[in-house]
Order: sequence, then C-alpha cells, then structure tokens
Amino acid sequence: MSDLILVEKENSIAILTFNRPEKLNALNYATNDFLLCLLDKFEDDKDVKALILKGAGDRAFSAGGDIHEFTNSIKQNSEQAIKDFCRRGQKMTARLEAYQKPIIAAVNGIAFGGGCEITEACHLAIASEKAIFAKPEINIGIPPTFGGTQRLPRLAGRKRALELLLTGDQFSPQRALEMGLVNKVVPHENLLKETIELTERIIRHSPLAAARIITAVTRGINTTISEGLQIEQEQFARMTTTKDITEGLNAWIERRPPSYTGQ
Repeated sequence: MSDLILVEKENSIAILTFNRPEKLNALNYATNDFLLCLLDKFEDDKDVKALILKGAGDRAFSAGGDIHEFTNSIKQNSEQAIKDFCRRGQKMTARLEAYQKPIIAAVNGIAFGGGCEITEACHLAIASEKAIFAKPEINIGIPPTFGGTQRLPRLAGRKRALELLLTGDQFSPQRALEMGLVNKVVPHENLLKETIELTERIIRHSPLAAARIITAVTRGINTTISEGLQIEQEQFARMTTTKDITEGLNAWIERRPPSYTGQ
C-alpha cells in the first residue's frame, strides 16, 4: 500500500502524493484506506504541522473513484456498493474536512469526481493553470458519492453547483477560483512552490489556534449564526489555558516573534 501514496517531509510539512499516474491517480479502495491511515499517523505526529495533497505526474491530481473496482461492488448489491464505495469515500472526505491540522490541495491536473470532492473537502487549495475540474458522475448514471452534492453547493451556490452536477461539463481553474473551490491559480511549474509558501505562512502560527479555527468553521458553517457563535466561544475557551496563548500575548507585548510549542 505504501506505493499508492508517496510521502515526503519538508520541514514541518508532510507532502502526500497520489501515486497511480497510469490510472490518472484514480482512488481505488486501497488508496482511500491508506490515506485514512496516513491521516491518523500524522495527526499524532508533533513534527508535522500541515499536509499537502497532490497527484503524481503532470496529467492528474485524481480522476476520481476507480470505476472498474466499484462496478464490481455495484454488481453484487446495493448494500455492498454503499459500504465499499459511498461510505468509504464519505468517511475520507469528512476526515479531511474536519482534520485538526491544515490540509492544502495542490491540484496539478485532472480533478474529476472524487478528485474534485477531495479538493472541496480540503481546507485550502491551489490549482495549476493546467488543472481541469469536473463533476462527471452523471455521465455514468450516478450522483456524486464522496460528498459532492453537499460541499459544492455550499462553496459555489446552489445554481452554479447544479449546473456542473447535472451537465457533467468540465470547468477551468479560473472558474473554480471564481466559485471558491480553490484559493489561487498559479503557473504549473510554480504549483508546489506556491503551495508550500502558503502552508508555511499558516504553520508559523500556533497549531492549537489553527485547530480551533478549523473546528469552529467546520462545525459552525452548517448551523445558525447563534449556534456558530457558541461554537466559536467554546473554541476560544479551549485556548485560554494553553501555553500557546500566553506565548502569543507575551510575544506581542514584547514585540518579538512568538515561539509556539503546541501546548
């Protein structure tokens, strides 16, 4: 399984590369499961403060689910298909979305189906000018199954999302940027460099504060404003007893760079 996702470390950043370039980095079941294992591993690794996801080769970030594999599950019965494919994919994207360390997608090429849904679930995303997106599931007679019917409308708005979901049409990185699916579009050769630079601007801050912000946004976005404000208060309260908040305040008062320990 270790060949399915390559792992590199650059300073405090773990770079995870989907590594099935001959299959356009399609997400078979083993890749999904291995990604979850890596997320568990790096969540407990204090030396890793953020993660970057990218695809091997120049053609694809990920073309989505492995159609040949989930076709076999569908042929068995509906319950098996839901267990093998739908629940597995939804668990993976939900884990990405609620992860306590920042996760940034570096979209280097095709991001179709599940690849687009991973981009939706990641906290931030930067796209190469060569990236291309699509929600093509309707072309094979199914709706998206990794959360795409829920996250894309929340990012792009109902009508724009439905246009893409109902047509299956491909769309450019510039349109992905306009819709809020990605944060920035950069020259292809600068993609990893730009993604690392963005990640480094995040991890210079308290990792505990970053986790509290991610939690407040993820939990609050689908609630009422009053419920969201209560979640915000709870996350602030969790920070008030930490060493990081003391260090941040003291550093500001003393006019020096803070040195956070994540405690």
